[in-house]
Parts: sequence; structure tokens; C-alpha cells
Amino acid sequence: MHAHQAAFLDLLLRFEVIRFGEFTLKSGRRSPYFVNAGQLRTGAAIDALGQAYAAHLAHHHVACDLVFGPSYKGVPLAVATASALARSGRDVGYSFDRKEAKDHGEGGVFVGTQPAAGMRVVIVDDVITSGQSIREAVALVRGAASDISIAGVVVAVDRQERGRTQASTRAELQDQLGVPVLPLLEIRAVADHLLGREVRGHVLVDATRHAAILAHLAEHGGTDGART
Repeated sequence: MHAHQAAFLDLLLRFEVIRFGEFTLKSGRRSPYFVNAGQLRTGAAIDALGQAYAAHLAHHHVACDLVFGPSYKGVPLAVATASALARSGRDVGYSFDRKEAKDHGEGGVFVGTQPAAGMRVVIVDDVITSGQSIREAVALVRGAASDISIAGVVVAVDRQERGRTQASTRAELQDQLGVPVLPLLEIRAVADHLLGREVRGHVLVDATRHAAILAHLAEHGGTDGART
């Protein structure tokens, strides 16, 4: 785990974005961990998230002209990432979509910088589960103009879930969309990093919880996300 990823994990734990225990997901499935990026709800928290996304783009040498975040969760991610990039000397646009196209004034689907021909666009989102929101975002941006390049997709956490086949959702997205999908953190790496480690006086992932996470990945993870 690189330094910017370890710092990002500390941020997520501090704001309880990642929690460990027994949780029932929206699908009804039981899970030994839960991810809720909505916990990053202060100015300092979202600023730190933007810095982490910008650092991850720099780490992977991803160039971009526009940061796009799908509404609604992606809106603060796009703004925070563009702001952090500007502080590092890369002033780029940001954009997000309206849930309903505006039929008056300037009209249109996009708020902020309009995706235009020749732009290199980075899409930011919170987690990878089914990948549906990422697929929709890529289609929306590509449909805005010709010759738009999706330079990459950055997300906070890859749950390493199985996709429509035995492969992980992330692997399927990269294959289907032809773009790099760059999670800051993968849940398996998070579990390994935290195993037996004290965080503010508490061990969040002991041997029992670590085993439960591996068992969950073995049952629900993709073939490239459930390695032991």
C-alpha cells in the first residue's frame, strides 16, 4: 500500500466510511464490512478525499482536461478532485449531470464544464459494486461529443465483487469499456493491511474478522478479487 493510499485509508477509518462487523446490504446479502462514502460530510473530509483522488491520478500518470462525477454522490468528488488538481498546478474543468435535462435557459444535461471533442475525461465515483453507475457515466460522457477520451475511472473502494461472469466487476468494466479503472483501495488489501493492527487503540480486523472477509470474497468475489 503506497503512502497516499495508507493516508486515505486512515481518513476513511477516521470518518467510519469503512466499518467492520455484521451488516445487511440493500440486496439483502450479509456482509462482514460496510462502505458508506456519505460519511465524508465536512469540508475538511471532502477536501482530503479530493487530494487523495488527485494523488492517485498523479501516481498513475493520468492526464485529464475534465473531471466528471455522476449525480449525486459524484458531485462533491468531482469538485474536490478538480480543486486538488488546481492546487497542484493542473487547472482542469469539472462537470456533473442533471437527473433531468434542463429545458430552459442554457438547457442541457451537464452542469459545469461541458464535455467537448478531444477532451480527456476522468470519471470519479465512490465504490465499485455492480459497476452500473460507471457504465452509465461513461456512456453519457462519450455521447456528449465526438473524440472524447475517457482517461480513467477513479473510485475510493473496490469491493472486488463478482461481475456478470466469474471475473470481478472491475475486470469486466475495463474489458467492456476499454478504460483503466483505478480504485484507491481494494477491500482485500484493506483487510490484510489492518489485520492485527491497532487503530486509535482498537484492532478493527482480528483473525476472525479477516477470515470472514476472505470467506465473503470467496463466495461473492470475482476470480481476480478473491485470491488467498
